[in-house]
Parts: sequence; C-alpha cells; structure tokens
Amino acid sequence: MNESIDLETATERTVATEPGPIHYREIGSGPPLVFIHGLLVNGLLWRKVAPLLADGHRCIVPDLPLGGHRTPMKVDADLSPPALANVIGDILDALDLRDVTLVANDTGGALTQILATSRPERIGRLVLTSCDMFDNFLPPVFRPLQWIGSYPSALGMILQSMRSTTIRNSPLGFGWVAKRPIDKRISDLYLHSAIQSARIRHDVAKTLRAIDSRYTVEAARRLTDFNRPTLLAWAREDRVFPADHAVRMAEILPDAAVELIDDSYAFVPEDQPIRLAEAIRAFTDIG
Repeated sequence: MNESIDLETATERTVATEPGPIHYREIGSGPPLVFIHGLLVNGLLWRKVAPLLADGHRCIVPDLPLGGHRTPMKVDADLSPPALANVIGDILDALDLRDVTLVANDTGGALTQILATSRPERIGRLVLTSCDMFDNFLPPVFRPLQWIGSYPSALGMILQSMRSTTIRNSPLGFGWVAKRPIDKRISDLYLHSAIQSARIRHDVAKTLRAIDSRYTVEAARRLTDFNRPTLLAWAREDRVFPADHAVRMAEILPDAAVELIDDSYAFVPEDQPIRLAEAIRAFTDIG
C-alpha cells in the first residue's frame, strides 16, 4: 500500500460530458479503479482509500455534479439519475477505460447500479459500499431534502446553516452517515461550492427533485443479468442503508459476496478506509 501518494495534490483534469465538464483526479497505474461518491461531497471522499491502492491500480476519482462540484452544469442539463449514470459512462468512454472496477458509495451506488444495467460494457467488477438501493432512494431520513429542493431559498438556508461545524457533524448534516466528525478542512471542500454558488445549488435542487426509487427498483430487477463479480462492502452499523439490503442484493446478483465492515456508518471511506482498501485489494486480486 502506498500512503505517500496524495489524492488532494494530484493533477486535476477535465472530461466533457453532456451536462457539462467533469473534473477528476488520477493517481497510480495498473488496472483501472473508478471511485464514485454521493450527494453533497466530492471525490475527496476517497482521499484515504485511493492512495492505498495506487501502487497496483490506476485510480480515477471524478467530482460528479452532486453538490460538491465546483463548475456548474448547463442551466438546462438533465441531472436525473439515468443522466448522471450516463455521466459516469461517458467518463469511462472518454478515458477509454476497459475492464473497470467501479467503487461506489451513497448516491453514487444508485447511479452505478443504473449504469451496470444500461451500459455495462466497460465494467469488469463492481464494489458497492453502503448506498441507496431498492426502494431506499432517498432513505426516509433524507427525503425532506427533496421537498426542500423545490424551494431554492429553503435549500440555501439549509446549506448556509452547514457553515456551523456543530450542525454539519450532527444528524442535520453528516452525523447519520459518518460515525466520527469529518475533518473540517475536508467538509469545507465538500460544501463550499453549494454554500457559495447559486448555480451549484440549482444543480443540487434539480438532482434532488429527480431522485425516485423507481430507478433503483428497476435496476435491481435488471441486475439479475449482471454477471460481473460484485462485492458489497457494507457498514454493519449503517443507520440509513440497512445491511440486510446488501444481503438481499447479493441474492439477486449472479456473482456477488457481502463483506460487513465494523465500526462505520455509511461513509465507509471516511470511517474505515484501511479496511475498505484491504477488501477492494483482495477482491480485485482474485482471478
């Protein structure tokens, strides 16, 4: 494991997609790992994991337009779950990545499931950490955000309240998904654009309004045909994405295994990065 490689200082590149430009960081060399984050964070969610795998893998970490991104999307961009899944597919196409291992968390896991049923050609393996699936998209505790997303001023007020470290680390912020407080410098980077930019908040609101469990229910139905190896590396104590969902998904997928990770909530890359990196390495080294 190479802990000396720093994802934060890696050169940023940009790839063009239909909704707008997507920034990404890349470290390491070898078979490709692409890391997918969820709402109101960015690729730095993986800053503790990707460096541990970069000695044997080409690690590509995009900032998807889910609120932690810096460049607004086109005003009329489609930011529905299928369109965002296509953004991931377009990144794989633009970089001509093949036999990719996709590693996803939170909302990114839902998008990855959709991609696996619509554009699986470049996917070789799948790692789903705690994430939305089945009818749990969004989880009940976060569904008020969809109502708030219909009122830009209310969304702005909620995000402005996240300037407070106490609030952002409480259940009103990241407290339901991270077992320990996230480093303030990093959570500042997660939230800065959404707090400061009305255009970024426009992207967030549009995404929130478009989320619907029909997409993940349909993906689960179609994943019976996804025959690539899949690892469900799930937080045993997850408070928003039940561990029994991972077991249920493993029964649907033709080639899947579940690995429960202790002492973590949904943000496994934040709470247990070493354990997660070990699980990914063992999984990708098979075969």
